[in-house]
Amino acid sequence: MALNETLNNSTLTGKMPVLFVGHGNPMNAITDNSYSQSWKTIGEQLPVPNAILCISAHWLTKGTFVTMAEQPKTLHDFGGFPKELFAVQYPATGAPEYARRLISAIKSTTVQEDFAWGLDHGAWSILKNMYPNANIPVFQMSIDATKPPLYHFNLAKELFELRNQGLASGNIVHNLGILSWDGKIKAFDWALEFDAFVKKNIIDNNPIALIDYQKLGKLATLAHPSNEHYLPLLYALGLRDNTDSVQFFNEEMDLGSLSMRSVVFS
Repeated sequence: MALNETLNNSTLTGKMPVLFVGHGNPMNAITDNSYSQSWKTIGEQLPVPNAILCISAHWLTKGTFVTMAEQPKTLHDFGGFPKELFAVQYPATGAPEYARRLISAIKSTTVQEDFAWGLDHGAWSILKNMYPNANIPVFQMSIDATKPPLYHFNLAKELFELRNQGLASGNIVHNLGILSWDGKIKAFDWALEFDAFVKKNIIDNNPIALIDYQKLGKLATLAHPSNEHYLPLLYALGLRDNTDSVQFFNEEMDLGSLSMRSVVFS
């Protein structure tokens, strides 16, 4: 079923969609390509949320934090890109009221308020295309880098009652050390294998296999030498409801070893 048919015909009973979005190269934020076009289309089709919670691969902390700023700054947390990318601003307001509700909802750990962090490129590079008017409040929750995958999956479950709309931003396959910059290799075999493993277990609603992905050994290590770009997927899976429909988009590999696969649970 096409993405627009799934979203437009889904029955929403106070429950908003959850997305995992592969953001890939930061230049996707300002490049008119298939990825940015998909983000734009999805933004037009989704029900309009009251606020967006983003869990990005680019905010790693010891402990768990949530942004409280009324006017979060646009973070250009990268280097070596054209000045046009550094000039991008995404002036969405923050959502401190929803952030406080998040703090109250989580019982398993203490969530600390953060007024310094803004919106990193794992958030704004996608949102700039989905909601170009920046008219929806956005806040972020950090990823506690000291915790194992199961911790993140279970933490997401505590947020289910706040399911306004979640945006988890990372990449299902993310190995910057083995990129095919010249484009001669469209996709490495191991990248395709890991991507297929993730897709199958999402379809089968088998989160345990995805939580325990490191049991794949070398394949898992090749796909994720470090797991910060994988962990956001576990938040999306933790917020998944058994009644949700599942729709994939941007099912492509970029630069050989970056999976752009993205999914909507609605």
